Amino acid sequence: MSLAKVFDQYPDRRYIMFGGKGGLGKTTFSAATAYYLAKQGKKVLVFSVDPQASLSDIFKQDIFGKGPTEIMPNLYAQEIDADRRVKEYQGEIRQKILDMYGMEKIPEEIESYIQAAAAEPAMEESAIFDEVVDIVVKGGYDYYIYDLVPLGHALYYLSMASVYDAWIDKITNLRQQMREYDQVAATIRRDKEIDEDAILNELLYIKERINKSSSILTDKKKTAFFFVVTAEQMVITDTLKAADLFAKFDVPLSGYIVNRVLPDELKTQKIPEYLKNRLNMQDRYLEVIDTTFKGQILAKVPEMERDVTGLPMIEKVALNMFESR
Repeated sequence: MSLAKVFDQYPDRRYIMFGGKGGLGKTTFSAATAYYLAKQGKKVLVFSVDPQASLSDIFKQDIFGKGPTEIMPNLYAQEIDADRRVKEYQGEIRQKILDMYGMEKIPEEIESYIQAAAAEPAMEESAIFDEVVDIVVKGGYDYYIYDLVPLGHALYYLSMASVYDAWIDKITNLRQQMREYDQVAATIRRDKEIDEDAILNELLYIKERINKSSSILTDKKKTAFFFVVTAEQMVITDTLKAADLFAKFDVPLSGYIVNRVLPDELKTQKIPEYLKNRLNMQDRYLEVIDTTFKGQILAKVPEMERDVTGLPMIEKVALNMFESR
């Protein structure tokens, strides 16, 4: 099976993700896949969920915080500005407090809490997650390509849906119980019917959004997750561990792509001893990869002669990913 055949045979897999250790080429492969699909006439959005985003660098275009930006016909890219999203959060929270409680001004102690909450380490990831939900729920593209953060953060990102869901379930159940009590009390007092519970409706709205996003991440018919690996022992070991962890979140693993493969023709040339040793090591670990991930290697991409930036180099990577094995 090749990478091109995977896309041909499973056209309903519209949500594409590349994962792996940092620095292995996830962003490069995300951009190259977006390029390939756009050339096939598909409308594609590639977006980064990494606060240290580098899509701007690879496309040689400043797209940070600017929403979906057209790179070429059918290809759009987006880098999420988490800081701006956090500030929007704060504004929304203030407005909801004012609306729900009829206040004219946010009390100082509540404002202090809002400011402190925004400084929490998890707030940036939460903001990014919420932006991703917005992107997915809004729709409008044939394919969505997630440029994921390194493995540890990716697992956190993927787990957030289930964590949020469990938390909102508890809060929603408690809120419903309180509402039932209020209704009984209102009946006993023969008061007029109580107003619609704005807080409960807000919680249910959030829960619906999160469920929609999390269901996509674990939908084997709609989602494809590819691991990027290189011919190095530590990378292979970490990838195996990560694959097991991702399986616990029911993320549909679709295959592996080997990156930075040194060309065999170097062996016939006069090369430094260091490079000979690297080639021997590569051969050894490529055998390990072929055995360990038997039948799941979809492409082997050679080491490029220079940094992959700009559409010509992205096209070159795409050709190696989708037109060779």
